[in-house]
Amino acid sequence: MSKPYALELKGITKVFGSIVANKDVDMSVKRGEILAILGENGSGKTTLMNMVSGIYFPDEGKIFVDGKEVVIRSPKDAFDYKIGMIHQHFKLVDVFTATENIVLGINDGEKFNIKEAQKKVKEITDRYGFQIDLNKKIYEMSVSEKQTVEIIKVLYRGADILILDEPTAVLTPQETQKLFVVLRNMRADNKTVVIITHKLHEVLAISDRVSIMRKGKYIDTVITAEATEQSLTEAMVGEKVSLNIERKEPENLQERLVIKDLSVTAHDGKQLLKDVCFTAYGGEILGIAGISGSGQKELLESVAGLQRADKGASIIYFDPEGNEVQLVGKTPKAIRNLGIALSFVPEDRLGMGLVGNMDIIDNMMLRSYKKGKTEFLDRKQPRALAEEIIESLEVVTPSATTPVRRLSGGNVQKVLVGREISLNPRVLMVAYPVRGLDINSSYMIYNLISKQKDQGVSIIFVGEDLDVLIELCDRIMVINSGEITGIVDGKSAKKEELGLLMTKSTHEIEGDEEVAEDAK
Repeated sequence: MSKPYALELKGITKVFGSIVANKDVDMSVKRGEILAILGENGSGKTTLMNMVSGIYFPDEGKIFVDGKEVVIRSPKDAFDYKIGMIHQHFKLVDVFTATENIVLGINDGEKFNIKEAQKKVKEITDRYGFQIDLNKKIYEMSVSEKQTVEIIKVLYRGADILILDEPTAVLTPQETQKLFVVLRNMRADNKTVVIITHKLHEVLAISDRVSIMRKGKYIDTVITAEATEQSLTEAMVGEKVSLNIERKEPENLQERLVIKDLSVTAHDGKQLLKDVCFTAYGGEILGIAGISGSGQKELLESVAGLQRADKGASIIYFDPEGNEVQLVGKTPKAIRNLGIALSFVPEDRLGMGLVGNMDIIDNMMLRSYKKGKTEFLDRKQPRALAEEIIESLEVVTPSATTPVRRLSGGNVQKVLVGREISLNPRVLMVAYPVRGLDINSSYMIYNLISKQKDQGVSIIFVGEDLDVLIELCDRIMVINSGEITGIVDGKSAKKEELGLLMTKSTHEIEGDEEVAEDAK
């Protein structure tokens, strides 16, 4: 007799008003297996898993765990069946430590003891190979560290079936490999892992089987070893897709930002950036590569006026007339009042970029409401912009008045990127602009960014996918532990070269160069 599936879905349907999120979906995953779920944004992947994790309740269909039908009406019910989901938007308390967040809300009838709790958490981290400082506060953590806390939190609650929504979205290749080691350890421990992802090469590297969804419907499940990137892409979008990014040669390059001796020190004395120097030109895309938490965020925030630079730093901006304007010491408002067009798409889109409880129109107004001439807000232009972005970027939403938090992660990103590009900036800084986007949507964003380059905009592009950085960017600057370790030409760059620069310090690189020179 065959062993029952760890999780089985039969005829699952979910409707939101006029939007059919899922229609008659059948899907299954085995014990000790890693299943990847592929599909374009709005294809119903996250909604489907939200029903498994108790966020939504299906309108039709049945859910089986270990061959027995179950009813899941809340996340608590899901945990009772040892199901836990790690969402794209983390649910952590910023001022608490990792351990405090992991044990928060657990009532096991025993007196709370933080030392005992930390001991149990440490056992989990050692068992699966996690690397995390359990005493670190959440607000001090990178996105990858926060994700690690969420995964451990689910394991601490006894989950045997783990669902991860876009787990590698903002991870570097090195961080992704570390995560994959952890996931393989879980599989070896007979855990069941479901991954929602858009990165086809990662699907082929980590999963045992792949389930494909399209427009809310289940299409097929294939054995990963028998699949290719092209076959998976065609199954996902229903047609052949060209995966080439058009990169034109930069023309009429003009200095737009000249940054010298930029250092940033945190309140606790930690050096976040050290002596950063580079020039960004109008009409080119400057990529920034680096392991998450290496200073990318602080660098962009320093230019945008959100991060205070140390004494001696210089950030010169050249206005349309060619005049030099010093940005250091100016507030974001002062920078805007100077007419300096800086657009910033942060990696934490709902934390810094958009307000989840506000609808798409109101999120458009966040950039323009202070320009009003009366106390009454003008919603005509923001509404028109919202509808234009929905149509041009194919945002899946019931309407422009839908709260942003109700959109899928990829559609949230489309709204944010669309709003920033619509400002017609002279400098466009984007951090992980395709986080959570499917292939078609990602290339839509790449083409929008390329068009901005053609119009003379200076693009600073922080990305985690080295293949994309090499294919899209004219130059790639690598940052490691707050220092620039190299700037290479995008056309001739190699992943191995970038990986070396991402993991070695400037001192090690200088040492290697001296050894090579001596060898000559």
